[in-house]
Amino acid sequence: MKCLNSLFIVLAAAMIISSCGSTKNVAYFKNSDSVDFSKSQYLYDAKIMPKDQLTITVNTTDPDVSIPFNLLLQNAYTQGKTVSSGGGTVMPYLVDNEGYIKFPVLGSLKVMGLTKRQCEKLIEDKIRPYLSESENPVVTVQMSSYSISVLGEVARPGTFMVSREEITILEALAQAGDLTIYGVRDKVKLIRKNAQGSKEIHTLNLNDANIVNSPYYYLQQNDVVYVEPNKVKAQNSSVGSTTTLWFSATSILISLTSLLYNILK
Repeated sequence: MKCLNSLFIVLAAAMIISSCGSTKNVAYFKNSDSVDFSKSQYLYDAKIMPKDQLTITVNTTDPDVSIPFNLLLQNAYTQGKTVSSGGGTVMPYLVDNEGYIKFPVLGSLKVMGLTKRQCEKLIEDKIRPYLSESENPVVTVQMSSYSISVLGEVARPGTFMVSREEITILEALAQAGDLTIYGVRDKVKLIRKNAQGSKEIHTLNLNDANIVNSPYYYLQQNDVVYVEPNKVKAQNSSVGSTTTLWFSATSILISLTSLLYNILK
């Protein structure tokens, strides 16, 4: 009888110790006091990638001069995807797989890998020969919203729309409700498609404050973040209903045996 009670106590203690061990790496930025954050003191500029949608407007002092350089659709129903400009609607440009857009008058322009400002400068320089010397065109480039996906051990996995041009991996995880207690924080996977169309997988350590200096701290359009489960969650998921019933029956049997022993002794 004492052996059975001892066995039960040992099993319970093992479960408690295992549970405590699974939470030891929960904290983010554990080494923040020793990290040089000056390396991250810059403003992030998103790069234009294939399949991006760009809204590009050209403005001049004489509105009629800029009309040929704006992709307009008169009286278009916008559905929230276009913006009004003068007498028409500015239609978005889709960046093709090779990184080009088809621009009025100028033809094909390669914009892949450029920031917004670089793209604006490129178009300004290209259209100047078509304008008078006194004309100073203003080109504005805006990126449409894009999506990122967060999967695995988070509170609310799913695909989220990003309405601005930058989002960090921490902000993405916050939108997904943060990691659960079972999420492995030092092996978060970032799946990204590069400009050549190949997929890359990068491992990020959220326990390490140096992540803010990582080139993958800021997410790009269509990135996928995956948080894998820790050993405790994996072991729990592998325990079937039969095993669960067996443990329950064993616990009941030990309790009944202990009760009978106390009554009959």
